[in-house]
Amino acid sequence: MKSKILSIFGLGVISMMAFTACSDKFLEDKKNYDNVTPDIYNYFEGANARVSDLYAWSLPNTNAEDNVIGWKFSSYGAADKEGKSTEEYAGFGLFVDPQKPISVSNGNVPDYFYGQLNNIQESAYGRIRNINDVILGLEDVKPGENITQEQINQLLGQAYFLRAWCYYRLVQWFGGVPIVKDMPEPVEGYTVPRSSTKDCIDFIISDLDKSKELLGSTVWTGNDFGRVTAGTACALKGRVLLLWASPIFNRANDESRWKAAYETMKAELSTINACGYGLYQPTMSDNGEDFAGMFSQTNSPEAVFTVQYNTTQSGTGQKNNQWERYIRPKNTSGNGTLHPSKMLIDLFPMKDGKVPNLSAFDLSYKGNYNKLAKSSILYDEEFPMANRDPRFYRTFAFPGVRWAYDGNNTLNKWEPGYPSYNNGKDYELWSYVWYTKESDQGDIESGNQYAADSLLGNGYSWYVRKRTIDADVKNTASYVYDATVSGGGFVFNSAPYIELRYAEVLLNLAEAACGAGQMAEAVGYLRQIRQRVGYTETCGLSADLEGDQAACMSAVLYERMIELAYEGKRFHDLRRWLLFDGGTAFSSIEGAPSSWTLTGWGGNTCAWLGITPLNDQRREYVEFRTADKYGVGDTKADTDPLVKAGVQRPAAVNLATTKEQIGEQVDQLKVWYYGDGTATNPAHLKYKLRKGDSYDTNKVPLTMKYLPYYYLFGFTQGSMNNNTALPQTIGWEDTNTGQMGTFDPLAE
Repeated sequence: MKSKILSIFGLGVISMMAFTACSDKFLEDKKNYDNVTPDIYNYFEGANARVSDLYAWSLPNTNAEDNVIGWKFSSYGAADKEGKSTEEYAGFGLFVDPQKPISVSNGNVPDYFYGQLNNIQESAYGRIRNINDVILGLEDVKPGENITQEQINQLLGQAYFLRAWCYYRLVQWFGGVPIVKDMPEPVEGYTVPRSSTKDCIDFIISDLDKSKELLGSTVWTGNDFGRVTAGTACALKGRVLLLWASPIFNRANDESRWKAAYETMKAELSTINACGYGLYQPTMSDNGEDFAGMFSQTNSPEAVFTVQYNTTQSGTGQKNNQWERYIRPKNTSGNGTLHPSKMLIDLFPMKDGKVPNLSAFDLSYKGNYNKLAKSSILYDEEFPMANRDPRFYRTFAFPGVRWAYDGNNTLNKWEPGYPSYNNGKDYELWSYVWYTKESDQGDIESGNQYAADSLLGNGYSWYVRKRTIDADVKNTASYVYDATVSGGGFVFNSAPYIELRYAEVLLNLAEAACGAGQMAEAVGYLRQIRQRVGYTETCGLSADLEGDQAACMSAVLYERMIELAYEGKRFHDLRRWLLFDGGTAFSSIEGAPSSWTLTGWGGNTCAWLGITPLNDQRREYVEFRTADKYGVGDTKADTDPLVKAGVQRPAAVNLATTKEQIGEQVDQLKVWYYGDGTATNPAHLKYKLRKGDSYDTNKVPLTMKYLPYYYLFGFTQGSMNNNTALPQTIGWEDTNTGQMGTFDPLAE
């Protein structure tokens, strides 16, 4: 094998990353990961550094901003273009904006395929080429005194997994893509044809099987925790098989795909378990503490596929997790930029585990999940915090809830004046708002609100709390808090990001089991997940799930929406199951063959599941403002109408108590919010809707619109310009031919 520098699809591949992980003299003279001789693979230190580099450029990243979510970084749960195209956030994401359809001619096709020209580290096939270099290099190595066969196998197993991961990311968007698995010479006109989706799926599965075999019983500990294992390979394989069985690629509901997925996933669950993975449940408390705590543990058994971070504050080794910074309110020295939509708040289960009964409310989604039993507990739209699933309180934060942290926020030099909250140890979120004009108090569009406790113009009543580092759950913070630095006190954070956790393994298996007709087994996996947060016996699941495949599958998808909320998974679940429109409009796509018509699931997945399509719906925000009797305030913190009136706040809801005590505290909070009808305890706050999704120029509320050709994505103009032989997907413009695309991702 020769080490080569080459161009694939017009992509330059010269890497500019220097070695930092080794001290061997052999490596000291090497300045470039790709400009190396084959001898590097004869030394474990060099080969390991090459594999470590693959991780660096292949793993998800919690630092990715919305404008770079694409081929390189998957969504990790933030309000990016994918997250804002689901129930999780309001404000139109790219994929559901009714006024800005995605098309090549509009120039707004996001790049999930190409990347940057002449930069290996910023191009999709550049990093695949880099992985191929490692695979071919290691396969040529003979074991000796500097590298053993076991080490070669372990390194190869990791490389095969990462190549499978890269191709999985491509296939979930495009279906079939070019498969490049060698190191061809850089000759003019070199191209690789676009393979069928089936061939790509088989290729990914083959790589994952090799990864599983090569990694064997390896379990990583210490500084190596987070490297992939045979169990990680099996878990990703489950995702891939589930994608292939899902309606997006399985329009006729070929049951053999579901059975193949189910049998493989069930057989390989033992491998996943043997690698030490499992549900994180050290306390088995009924208040959701384990559900919250797993996200801050550096070596949680839940973390089947994880990205590790550190608290290093500068230099080449710095890798900090930014999630806590994004979700924490401004008065903790966070950014406070992630706010949940009313839709997801409304749809979370009640404390009996059942779907809220929303029939009495004017909501477009009030009949959602109509094949699942509705809760008999009365839902209060104006106080949605009452009587909810324990995960609700660990997913959302609202005015009057404790949210402790560890750090001195009074040192904030960027926006001084925030309260100390006993250095965060007694932080309570009081994010109710007031207005400066009476005319704005009832205006859903008004932005003239100011929030309590010096949040002011940064105030939203609700915050995403999911995956937080709660000082009441984990006493030792995984961050180095420094309120004096730009970006806020939580910047230097080592909390891991879990891309694929054990609960998803069970949910994937439950979905495959249901699709294969094994509903009783699917229900069993759902119960395991719910037992972690305190449910017992039937765990609140509908009684008829074992005998009704549609209801059972609906329950699985509902559980995925709740359990995996704000983890970057929902958008692709909606795509897999065609839940924007039920898959009823494929015949409207120009050039779509009859095989694209959905014939399984009664021709409409939404109707079959009893799920309201997301198209033609809109999402709003929920707000709590000061009651009318307290009047308006100004733009300063001390003009809070409740503070001026001398109103005393109650103790905030403390989640470090039992489920029953949390319920009692929430009930007490409601009395403070809305009073009890006596003069001594009047209402202090008032419920209000705040505009989420936008209006048109005539102030007409707009609704989501996901077009049918988005399900199987097309290439950008830049991708096609740099590879004139790359066929475009059906339904998308092909700038090379001037016609519509001809490649069929469903053809085998």
